[in-house]
Amino acid sequence: MALDPFIAAMLAKLAASGQPALSAGTPADARNMVGASRAALGPGPAMADVRPVRISTRSGGIAGRLFLPSARPEGLVVYQHGGGWVVGELDDYDTLARQLAFESGAAVLLTEYRLAPEHPFPAGLEDTEDAFLWAADNMAELLGRSVPIVVAGDSAGANLATVALRRLRGRFSAALQVLIYPVTDCRFDSPSYQAHSEGMPLKRADMEWFFGHYAPAGQHASPDISPLRADDLGGMPPALVMTAEHDVLCHEGEAYAEMLTAAGVPVRHRRYPGTTHGFIRLHNLFGSAKAAVSEAAEAIRDAVRAAEGSVPTTGPDRRT
Repeated sequence: MALDPFIAAMLAKLAASGQPALSAGTPADARNMVGASRAALGPGPAMADVRPVRISTRSGGIAGRLFLPSARPEGLVVYQHGGGWVVGELDDYDTLARQLAFESGAAVLLTEYRLAPEHPFPAGLEDTEDAFLWAADNMAELLGRSVPIVVAGDSAGANLATVALRRLRGRFSAALQVLIYPVTDCRFDSPSYQAHSEGMPLKRADMEWFFGHYAPAGQHASPDISPLRADDLGGMPPALVMTAEHDVLCHEGEAYAEMLTAAGVPVRHRRYPGTTHGFIRLHNLFGSAKAAVSEAAEAIRDAVRAAEGSVPTTGPDRRT
C-alpha cells in the first residue's frame, strides 16, 4: 500500500527542509533533534495525577514518571521508550503515555534507562529488568493495591522489554507484552531493509549507527540484543505485536511474532498499512496512529481484566 497521505506530506516536508538523518551527527545531535520535535506532537489528556518516581536499580537508580488516569487504575503498564538505545527521554513520550493511560484505564509508568554510547549494553537492559521488578515490588506504594502488570515499548524499548521478560521468566509475571515495531535482529538485509532503507524516517544507516553505539559487533547476534535468535521463547507472556508497513523493522517484527506463536505464546499481530517507523507517537495528527494507540489500549484493558486478581510475582532476590 502507498504511504498514508499524512506521512507522505510529512516526509516531503522533511526532505525539503534538508533535515539530516539521526545518524548524521553525534548522539547529542540526535537527542536534540528528537527533543525539538516534541511540540509538534501536541498535548496528551489530563490525568488525575502525574508524579515523578525514583526507581532503584543495581546501578543506583533511574527516573520514572507515573501517569494515573484515575484514583483507582485497573492495571499498570510499564513502558520502555524507543530511540535506538541512544536517544529518547521521558518528555519525548509524555503525550503518548497520557493517551495510553487515558484510553486503557491503566496507570502508565514511563521509565528512563541508561543510554548508549555512554552506557553500552547491557546497561539499558539491566535497568529495564530492574524497573519491571521494582514496579512489581512497589505496587502497593504506587497504586495502593496489587493490579496486573502489562509491559510495553516501541522500537529499541520493545527490544529491551521483550528481552527482559525472557530473562526474568519465573521471577516476574506480566499479563501482556505490547511490542510496537520492535528491534528483534541484527540483520540489515531483510526484505524490509531492502524495500524501505531510503527516504524513510528510519534508514538502514541509522540502525547500523544505533547498533554500533549499543554494543560491539561481536555481541549483536546475542539473543539479549537480537531476540529473534533466542533458543526458547516458551513461557513468555501473551503478545500484541504492531508493525509499520514502510519500516525497515517490519519483517523482523513479524518474524518475531511468528516465533512467539511457534513457542506456544498467544500472539496478536497487526501491520499498519501506509505507516512508517515511529508513527504511533503521531496519534494526535493522523488516523492510523490514533487507531494504533486505541488498539494497544484495548488489548491492555482486555489483558488486565482477564488477569484481574492476580498478583505479579518476583523471586526472593530480585537483583542479579
